[in-house]
Amino acid sequence: MTATLTRPRPVLETPALCVPAPKGYVTPAPTGNSATAEAAPAPASRRSSKVRAQRSAVAGSAAKRLARGAARVLLAVVVGTAVAAFLFLAVGPRVLGYQTSTMLTGSMSPLINPGDVVVAVPVPVGNIRVGDIITYHIPVGERQVETHRVVDVNRDAQGSTSVRTKGDANNGVDPWTATLAGDTVYRHAFTVPYLGTAIRALRDPLVLKVLLYGAPAVLLIGALTALWKKDPSEKGSSEKDRSEKDTQATPKPVTSRHRAAEATNA
Repeated sequence: MTATLTRPRPVLETPALCVPAPKGYVTPAPTGNSATAEAAPAPASRRSSKVRAQRSAVAGSAAKRLARGAARVLLAVVVGTAVAAFLFLAVGPRVLGYQTSTMLTGSMSPLINPGDVVVAVPVPVGNIRVGDIITYHIPVGERQVETHRVVDVNRDAQGSTSVRTKGDANNGVDPWTATLAGDTVYRHAFTVPYLGTAIRALRDPLVLKVLLYGAPAVLLIGALTALWKKDPSEKGSSEKDRSEKDTQATPKPVTSRHRAAEATNA
């Protein structure tokens, strides 16, 4: 019996396919122990602190916007009030014909108190009746302006009208008889409380200087701030959004390992 010797066939190893990387591509260095290892997730404490920082930044930005809005509203109210007061006290009497005067004493309290502005309109002298409140020049001393209530009216044959007046808070009638010269006299229409006090305060030299130099400076600073100043948090968030969009739009590079796997599968 003859034995036949069979030689084992050599095992041919298939060489790995090497696909050259595209021109200009730099193979990223592996991270950790494996090139395919994924980045470990951030700890919960780090994520929570980041969230708190973002919330704090958003709250600070909202507070700044709210403060700027409140300052603008306050400034608009102050400027609007000043313009309205100027039109009412300076322009109105010349255009509409009414008269304004500030009550200095409490002789007409509680209807008209010190510091109130009395607005009076011209009416014919013949329409004056007992109980009307008129503003007129008293016939004694420096002929100052007085606002009192009429308690007696006398008309003579020549058509002249004379009145006696009294303050509501005074015990007695005024010690004079006033003759109303002219065809009209100013009769009380309404009262603006405390406006006279504000006007007297504005006439103080220090207040005038502050308004003259301070108000324009505040307006200028506010205008420049509104034009040039930007919120850093808003700018940072917009840049972050653009960076995230760019990252999402950029495709992941195809490595030589992926190309070799695709060629083997094919």
